[in-house]
Amino acid sequence: MSCREHDGRPVNPKTGEPLPLRAQPGYYPGFRTLSQRDFWDQATRNVVLARVEQIPPIRFFSPEEAQLMTAVCNRILPQDDRDELHKIPIVNFIDERLREDRLDGYRFDRMPTDQEAHRLGLQGIAEVAQHLFRKPFVDLSPLDQESVLKTLHDGQPPAGHTIWERMPVSRYWLLLVQDVVGVYYAHPFAWDEVGFGGPAYPRGYMRLENGEPEPWEVDERRYAWAPPPGSPSAKFTPVGGSAEHKASPGQGGTH
Repeated sequence: MSCREHDGRPVNPKTGEPLPLRAQPGYYPGFRTLSQRDFWDQATRNVVLARVEQIPPIRFFSPEEAQLMTAVCNRILPQDDRDELHKIPIVNFIDERLREDRLDGYRFDRMPTDQEAHRLGLQGIAEVAQHLFRKPFVDLSPLDQESVLKTLHDGQPPAGHTIWERMPVSRYWLLLVQDVVGVYYAHPFAWDEVGFGGPAYPRGYMRLENGEPEPWEVDERRYAWAPPPGSPSAKFTPVGGSAEHKASPGQGGTH
């Protein structure tokens, strides 16, 4: 199978074959954060359970935007090793945040509102895809989609220049990644993946020294995996392609 035919899933480094789909990826098989819910207060339990049981409908994005955003999110934080029942609905929760105008408390002074930034950013991604491959982004292979997104990561998109004049591409990239990662790791399925026991309130954690596990934690069991062949994400490069953006910038110059 050539890298251009690959479906985007992580692979077994020994065989080169895609890893099988799992209900629970990660190194903590059998661990379930929700098994600890009886130790949470009612308010905490309601909030956490809602992430699993109450998936918000998409109302901010148009159907076309939602389809494109889904494809983008699938490449920024792939869930290609999760079965369909346990995939985290990232776009739904980003949509809910934008619709309810929930902010992180600051906005960079050269950036439009988050709502406008995401609409403009999706247009820019669509233009880059057409420029590079003469196809809509959603019709590209996973690796070609990654190549499109890498131009944003590197701060050098070859198309959509009028859009990037209205907002810095590096700022939009950080907003996009922050939204995707923030939604993913706020979900109990992601907590299972990393062995996180959930909110410490009101029970608290008992073993705070010597790296000892809590009684409800399970042993880590690693397995070998590698990125898909030819994936641009297999090699680290700093955001923006320069030392200036090696870390997420702080809040200076915001309002």
